[in-house]
Amino acid sequence: MKVLIITYYWPPAGGSGVQRWLKFVKYLQDFGIEPIVFTVDNPNYAKEDISLLSEIPKNCIVLKNPIFEPTDLFFWKQKELKKSDVSNSVNNGLMSFIRGNFFIPDPKIFWVHSSVKFLQNYLNNHPIDVIISTGPPHSMHLIAMQLKKKNTLKWIADFRDPWTDLYYNTVLKQLSFAKNKNKKLEKKVLENADCILTVSNSLKKDFDKIAKRVEVITNGFDSEVLQDEHVVLDSKFTISHIGLLPKQSNPVSFFKVIKKLCDANEAFKNDVQMLFVGDISQKVRFEIEKNKLTEIAEFKEYVSHSEAIAYQKKSQVLLLLIPNVKNSAGILTGKLFEYLTAKRPILALGPKNGDLSEILQYTNAGVVIEHEDEERLSTEILRLYQQFKTGNLTVNSKNIKQFHRKKLTEKLSVIIKSMKS
Repeated sequence: MKVLIITYYWPPAGGSGVQRWLKFVKYLQDFGIEPIVFTVDNPNYAKEDISLLSEIPKNCIVLKNPIFEPTDLFFWKQKELKKSDVSNSVNNGLMSFIRGNFFIPDPKIFWVHSSVKFLQNYLNNHPIDVIISTGPPHSMHLIAMQLKKKNTLKWIADFRDPWTDLYYNTVLKQLSFAKNKNKKLEKKVLENADCILTVSNSLKKDFDKIAKRVEVITNGFDSEVLQDEHVVLDSKFTISHIGLLPKQSNPVSFFKVIKKLCDANEAFKNDVQMLFVGDISQKVRFEIEKNKLTEIAEFKEYVSHSEAIAYQKKSQVLLLLIPNVKNSAGILTGKLFEYLTAKRPILALGPKNGDLSEILQYTNAGVVIEHEDEERLSTEILRLYQQFKTGNLTVNSKNIKQFHRKKLTEKLSVIIKSMKS
């Protein structure tokens, strides 16, 4: 059985967007499915991790088509800025307005026409059984939708994130016509896809209102995070955030609490260290300076996936931040599942009744505290600190094997094979 996977993010792309389908492709052949990947020929990715190239199966067919990226013409998207400032890339008011109102659903819309033509030529000579598109960017779904119509093929549309409810859409200053056009396009994709795939139960509930079939396959972790190497924990009481940290996830209350605890307890101040690995919003840096916490804050720029895993394993506490926005209950960041395997306590800020809370309770791996609940946050940090001081800061996580990428791919293979029946 053959599947055509349409994705913008593919190695050497770095970051979380590439992980999901790279890992699915890595394991699909184990379940009798041959993946054919279609991606961009001349990528200008914001972050790159060439180590991921080694995970592509050697016999995997990867089709590529050139893309015109209109945002490359903007100064805020020039390479030297892109490499260091992804978390702030939508902060420019004029550029955000142009992005939100002239490129619908996203700047990759200019890739749709040529990609449909390219793939139709391929399909004329190479039959496949199922098309899979993954977004964002959600223009990938528009490519698949046209191919389905031309070929009467089965189509799975994978929503790694929402479309019209995506948390950073508010920054794009979309006018009513742009919002309406996005909603119509999203509705069309949800109605026409044979199956919608998504990452959380909350998103499933939203899509169930329109789509004919919705399945949930979360993100996960892979074998490289399970390597049994000797880990030496940080000597400091490190609270680490690994990965992209946009302004919507700025943990204002966390910094306030850390500041109060430092002022009240000299020993805590001497022991604590905040570590941020990856692309951090300037808003976050400003908040740290505002609370006079720069002395206990350490920043490391974007690192490879393997380095990120190492930081996770040696940290005393792992900080997980869900964007403090409406409709955040269904947001499950990809780093959650690798955090689970690090066997370090997870301190999360987000909705207490969301999908994240359910998973942390099920795995006994940490707690979720509402962004505004400073009192509970202070209590929890002190509890963790006291365990650190006595040498008992551990976590007895459980029920995590089901989130292994191979296990998740097995679940995906069942869904794909059901498309033929």
